[in-house]
Amino acid sequence: MLTVLIYMALAILTVFVCIALYNYLTAPMLRTVPSPTARNEYASTPRVSVLIPARNEEANIAQCLQGLCAQNYPQLEIIVVDDHSTDRTAEIVQSFAAQYPHIRLLEGRPLPPEWTGKNWACQQLSASATGTILIFTDADNTHAPNAVLNTVRWMQRYDLSMISAFPEQRTLTMPEQLAVPVVDTFVYAGLPLWLTYHSPYPSLAAANGQWIAFTRQAYIELGGHLSVRKHVVEDVELSRAAKQRGFRMLTTAGTDLIFCRMYSSFDGVWNGFTKNLFGLVGYNSIAFFVLLTMLFMACILPYFTVWFAEYRWISLGAIALNLLLRFLVAQKFKHPLWQSVVLHPVGIGFIIGIGLNSLRKVKNGTIQWKNRDIDTSALLKTISLEDAMKG
Repeated sequence: MLTVLIYMALAILTVFVCIALYNYLTAPMLRTVPSPTARNEYASTPRVSVLIPARNEEANIAQCLQGLCAQNYPQLEIIVVDDHSTDRTAEIVQSFAAQYPHIRLLEGRPLPPEWTGKNWACQQLSASATGTILIFTDADNTHAPNAVLNTVRWMQRYDLSMISAFPEQRTLTMPEQLAVPVVDTFVYAGLPLWLTYHSPYPSLAAANGQWIAFTRQAYIELGGHLSVRKHVVEDVELSRAAKQRGFRMLTTAGTDLIFCRMYSSFDGVWNGFTKNLFGLVGYNSIAFFVLLTMLFMACILPYFTVWFAEYRWISLGAIALNLLLRFLVAQKFKHPLWQSVVLHPVGIGFIIGIGLNSLRKVKNGTIQWKNRDIDTSALLKTISLEDAMKG
């Protein structure tokens, strides 16, 4: 039986390595502007609204705005909504607005029932935006000067209604370095990024709300954040909705162009991923258990069975594939090499533990983020109703 499990691990890892290698060689990188077609010579620079929800972001918002103010894009407005912060977030934004007329600060309105805080903030931002293209970005992001320009050029080149980028993740503490690259690896070794453009299937959609852009018309037709008001993983839900409507979309790597330090402590990593992980599979318990079991079987089990003579060589093969997988992803997308490769099974174990906690918290009915309770029982009822209507 154990031999069968290890062979299954080899098969799973082979698929992961093939996808990672494909993305290593071909992944659409937002930092590289694609060549224009004959019918589209990049003549236009449509007005862009960069929209930032901010709640208690005094440690990050100044650096975020500095990068956005340095964008080499002429038709740009930057709008920040202060989502009832209790720190100096609004004061810092106001100081930037006094220097840069294209920056506006909105005072967030009270959170309505059945909305998550971020979705409500994004909805308010979109209502105030004047751009033809809407780009949502997080307050803890920083941006290279051509982030906006390259995003617009990719949209023009491929006639996209929606584009998203996974930022280059900056990690300093050990919990960050163990967990954050693993979640990145789910994307880069689990989904050939070009399939988000070429495939019509919603199951092959992906997006990252840290940098996600829409044409105004597409955003309106999708129903904006109103359509995902209860969802915690709203970016993925919007990407699936875009696929269902037949919109052209693409998910890219934002390496060298958009940067983010998602969490800065063990508590931040644990609670942040607890909020999100179960939602990555649409809150499907069976699919989530299968995913966690596959991760354990492929990425942890061989490190134990290698100590038994009868399983040694096949286990060494599985370990070699694990190391190759993480090396490819770490090299291409700039993860910390030693923590990603050498401590790979520890990081996987950490993520499995967080995943089980995510399942427990969601099933218990409440998760908490930024001092707000999120009613997951209402969310699960909404998803069940949506699934029933689709059926």
